[in-house]
This record gives sequence, structure tokens and C-alpha cells, in this order.
Amino acid sequence: MIQRETNLVVADNSGARSVRVFNIKGGSFRKSCSIGDIVTCAVKEAIPNGRVHKSDIVKGIIVRTKHAINRPDGSQIAFDDNAVVIVDNDGNPVGTRVFGPVARELREKGDGAMKIVSLAPEVL
Repeated sequence: MIQRETNLVVADNSGARSVRVFNIKGGSFRKSCSIGDIVTCAVKEAIPNGRVHKSDIVKGIIVRTKHAINRPDGSQIAFDDNAVVIVDNDGNPVGTRVFGPVARELREKGDGAMKIVSLAPEVL
């Protein structure tokens, strides 16, 4: 469950290390979002010579949340951190690698999420 002003870890090699959410795509009254949703973020910390820099405005797809997600078989899954993968306007990942596991729920989402699943080392 991610809401505005939430700090997220960046799970790719785009150059950003942490971002802060300031808009959630899907309506002006939407208060929170979960795995697979698109958010607009501001880069708060970045490495030198990366593709994105500090204070850039980027879009991202949420790939991990601390808040547990219920699955149809009755199980739940939760991760250790809240993470996002930065994407461009077409929905393609900016980085070439994805670090850490991603949730299986990304498969049902559109907007280039399948490309993120294929880059991930582990799908839980």
C-alpha cells in the first residue's frame, strides 16, 4: 500500500537509488496503490553518471510492497521493502537489469510490466 510522499527504493540500474511518490495514476481521489500500479516520482538520491539524476521527475511501476497481498489460493505475500522500477513514457524499463524479486501479480498488469518480469532474477 503506497501513498503520496512515500519513499521507495529503486530496483533497477537506471541510476536512481531512492524516489518519492507525488502522484498516483488512476484518478484524483485515489489514495493508495499496490503492486503493478504506475506512480509519478521525484528522484531523491542518484548515483553519478546515471541515466536519471537527482530532482528528475520519472514514472515507475511498483514491484514490491511491505503490505501483504492476498492471492486467490488463500496465501499472502509481503516483501522487506517498497520498491519501484523506473519506466519511460512508453512503459519500457529505463534500466537494463532488475534487482531483487518481483511479485507474480505483475503478469496480469499491462503497461510494459511483462518486460520487468522477464528481466527479474526471481518471480515470487
